[in-house]
Amino acid sequence: MLRHVALFALLAVLGGCATQPPEPDPIRRALQNLSDRAVARIMEIDALQPTRDQVLLLKTPEVDPHLDIDGERFHESLTRALLGASDGPQVLDWRPAMAGGGRNHQWRLESRLEATAPRLTLSDRDLLPYRLTLSLYRPEADRAAWQTEVEGAFDATAL
Repeated sequence: MLRHVALFALLAVLGGCATQPPEPDPIRRALQNLSDRAVARIMEIDALQPTRDQVLLLKTPEVDPHLDIDGERFHESLTRALLGASDGPQVLDWRPAMAGGGRNHQWRLESRLEATAPRLTLSDRDLLPYRLTLSLYRPEADRAAWQTEVEGAFDATAL
């Protein structure tokens, strides 16, 4: 009897090791992919070279409510992607008190994620087209020194 219990316990342990890890959260994966694309563009900006010597003051992103994406979740994803970039800049959350008086190595990064069309219904899924606009400013400036857009579509079933 004791032998059967030991064998059953061993099989339970081995069976637990053989199972697949849980699938990553699809929302997290979608936001991480978008954030990685955004960071790749940011890392190529000539004015930010060398990026490891720069400080990005990251303003809370504006997120279109039609996308059903939590703005804080996107903010966290973008922050993680920036912090994970090889030789990337330092990243701080921007606050209104930081306006003006910036140093040469400081930049304010603003982002806006918006729906560009209504939900597109396909035979097997719904897509939500989006545009992410990234704008880079000096802390004291009102006009962007650099701007780019990243366009794509989220799989609505993942959101």
